[in-house]
Amino acid sequence: MFNLLLLFAVFWTGPNNPENTAVHIRINQLGYLTEDSKVAVIFGKKPIKESFQLIDQNTGEVIGEFKSQRLKKDNWGGFEYSEVDFSQVQKSGSYFLKGKRSEATSTIFRIGDDAYGNHQETLLEFMRQQRCGYNPTLDMVCHEKDGRTFFGPMPDSTFVDLSGGWHDAGDQLKYLITSSYATAHMLMAYEMYPDRFEDKVNALGQPWPNGIPDILDEAKWGLDWIHKMHPAPDQLFHQVADDRDHRGFKIPNQDNSDYGWGENQYRAAYFATGKPQGLRQYQSEATGVANLAGRSAAAMALAARIWEKDLNDPVFAAKCKRAAISLYNLGREKEGFQQGNSYGAPYRYNEETWADDMEWAAAELYKLTGENDYLDQAKKYALMSNTEDSWTVRDSAAHYQLYPFINMGHYSLHEVVDEDFKKVLEGYYLDGIKYTLQRAEKNPFHIGVPFIWCSNNLLTSLVTQVILYEKMSGDKSFEPFLSAQRDWLFGRNPWGTSMFTGIPEGGEYPVEVHTSLYVLLDLQVPGGLVDGPVYTSIYNNLIGLTLLKEDKFAAFQNEHVVYHDDVGDYSTNEPTMDGTAGAILMMSHFSKK
Repeated sequence: MFNLLLLFAVFWTGPNNPENTAVHIRINQLGYLTEDSKVAVIFGKKPIKESFQLIDQNTGEVIGEFKSQRLKKDNWGGFEYSEVDFSQVQKSGSYFLKGKRSEATSTIFRIGDDAYGNHQETLLEFMRQQRCGYNPTLDMVCHEKDGRTFFGPMPDSTFVDLSGGWHDAGDQLKYLITSSYATAHMLMAYEMYPDRFEDKVNALGQPWPNGIPDILDEAKWGLDWIHKMHPAPDQLFHQVADDRDHRGFKIPNQDNSDYGWGENQYRAAYFATGKPQGLRQYQSEATGVANLAGRSAAAMALAARIWEKDLNDPVFAAKCKRAAISLYNLGREKEGFQQGNSYGAPYRYNEETWADDMEWAAAELYKLTGENDYLDQAKKYALMSNTEDSWTVRDSAAHYQLYPFINMGHYSLHEVVDEDFKKVLEGYYLDGIKYTLQRAEKNPFHIGVPFIWCSNNLLTSLVTQVILYEKMSGDKSFEPFLSAQRDWLFGRNPWGTSMFTGIPEGGEYPVEVHTSLYVLLDLQVPGGLVDGPVYTSIYNNLIGLTLLKEDKFAAFQNEHVVYHDDVGDYSTNEPTMDGTAGAILMMSHFSKK
């Protein structure tokens, strides 16, 4: 009977029923590791002047009573904010918080080293949904005719087999910009946490084990596509399809896009020239190809080590090593950046950095080959890609201007340099952490990212940066800041929602996501990281945003940032492939085998 009454209380006073309670509790719905900082944010229209009890969900026992502490921060949305710190509780179990006077009740959450389970595998489930070519989620094949070339050394419209890879987001474009990072990130996550990945599917993503961790099956899907995108030492493609894709929602093997050869036929494939491109009025900017070549080389060098050492596959390892070297040399020859291409819309990936990618590639190649030239070049690129190339020390940036959102090369290089240079690399991470910490001090949720488009990608990258800094330096003083950034992603935010589809099961998470598979098939695939909140000013100026349902979070929107669980809001509620892949290291870190 107690549990039945509890479930009723949670439903009645939960985060999305503001009319039923004057006090709102925001916690991490997944929960907290034993030694984590554990801080709930409490808010209402009036100052919070009560204590909160931590109650064992199974026994009803009051584990502790904690005073709320008023936060003198910018009162987002006209609310008064307080926090409740129950970090001292380290006993494993399932709990909820309850206001002693208001009786406002939080959702149930875990404390214990099992709180994060193995959700890195859940993220891989979403990645398999994004596969182009054979898609195991739909058990069908799409886009077999990718693609016909533009801007390459061959005549325009020449067919080159660029099938495979991943669809970028709710759309069905494919970018080397994002796919190279997703692939390399997964490989680094595996190298750091090899015991935290399962083997439940085969190389095609079908539900039969094949003796290979699923994260490596998924990374190889990306590696195979990168090999296709780099068909010769002096050749590199960077994008398949463009915004002609955006003709409403469609099933991938029934693509109504027409690139000049009829619907569901060939799609444009763009060659990386290192020069501005565009088939119509919207021209990209470009100065080289080193961003793409460097990231891809890093992925290939990581793969060469893993397939040689862990998978006993010297043939594929040698293929990846050759590709890593040729890609890196291509980046050396054409230093600079290549951006994404648009056709009829002003939006594109605006990447403008590249030295960070070359640092990462050179560091991985040094580990692979032992050749000192790579180490010297990695250090040179590290000094070029210092803190100023990071969004973490800026208050705004164009869409994907400073991509990837974390310089993984600093961590990779740190392992092989002398003590003095280690301190330099640690300092780059530390500068970004301190700057974002200053921003976090100004808001009640202690969040350090600017709310530009894809703010959740920034947030998972910031979490990863703190994790990597801790590993490099041994300095764990930023743990409360780290926990606050992570907790935002799982519900300690104004809307009380997780930012990952289907996580946690039974919790509040994105459902009405901007994807064809949800709209047309009502398919809810867990593990996808949505773009996340944006500044209200950005939301109000984007083209084609129309909410399709009443905003269930209307009471919690504010003058600073907005988030909508609505198919019509592609700016905040579209799950992305690279955003999801970029959260795997973070999720692996907090999980236990």
